[in-house]
Amino acid sequence: MDQIATKPHEALAALLSDDLSAVNGLIRQRMASRHAPRIPEVTAHLVEAGGKRLRPMLVLAAARLCGYGGPHHVSLAATVEFIHTATLLHDDVVDESNQRRGRPTANLLWDNKSSVLVGDYLFARAFQLMVETGSLRVLDILSNAAATIAEGEVLQLTAAQDLRTTEDTYLQIVRGKTAALFSAATESGSVIAGADERVVDGLRDYGDALGIAFQMADDLLDYQGDSGATGKNVGDDFRERKMTLPVIRAIAAADADERAFWDRTIGKGRQEDGDLERALELFDRHGTLASTRDTAFDWAARARAALEVVPEHPVKGLMSDLADYVVARLR
Repeated sequence: MDQIATKPHEALAALLSDDLSAVNGLIRQRMASRHAPRIPEVTAHLVEAGGKRLRPMLVLAAARLCGYGGPHHVSLAATVEFIHTATLLHDDVVDESNQRRGRPTANLLWDNKSSVLVGDYLFARAFQLMVETGSLRVLDILSNAAATIAEGEVLQLTAAQDLRTTEDTYLQIVRGKTAALFSAATESGSVIAGADERVVDGLRDYGDALGIAFQMADDLLDYQGDSGATGKNVGDDFRERKMTLPVIRAIAAADADERAFWDRTIGKGRQEDGDLERALELFDRHGTLASTRDTAFDWAARARAALEVVPEHPVKGLMSDLADYVVARLR
């Protein structure tokens, strides 16, 4: 792959640069607070941490692809970014994380109370922005996504440490915590543009499959990624006893001795030095990292296939390349 093909999000950002600048300006404007200066401090720490802005970019890309010429795609893109940032603030409190994107988390720099309350503020701001579009259908799409995200996070909380967690439950969690906002981004961008229903459905399915591929890749990189590149410590999911796909598949293939290991480390949380290395050995023995990689690539292929109903457009090619990019980190 050449440099452009490996980083389609940069090419997409360049193509949408004016819209992205407008989104960034709106985000800065709406994260301000006259009465509580901590709100913009905490929000800016995350919003300006150098993320790729994939989710708001998907709104803008879908709207551009469908020929939208109005102003509301900017509000929708900012809405999606606020929802995403709010969930990150809450997630870091729930997970007791101390690092995100290679930087200290907001709850570490301030405190849990600030992270939770500022996250709540951003959710409220998101709803104000989506109402401004004047589209009940868009409000329905994004409010449903917000509810699905919360549901997915609660499901993950109850599934964590539970060795009975199935692949179906894992997929439901991933659809909630990640894919819901990806699909809401692409669907709302096409709806605000008044696109044909077949195109709306295709872009929604694209966002869903892209989000699943993205999260599976993240879960895999937790065990085999470069912490300098990912901004996470290798093995965080193991230490937090999360039932991600490599673990679920390793448990399904485990013999009695291996099952006892997983029960002690994930089920009961009694982890010792060398346990992460032992987990990696079991993944290798049963090929669960490789099979998770294959499944992530399958979902990326589904994302590309969903675009077949979408009219030809330069943005379409970049969105197809983006599906490859989110799993290219696994090559």
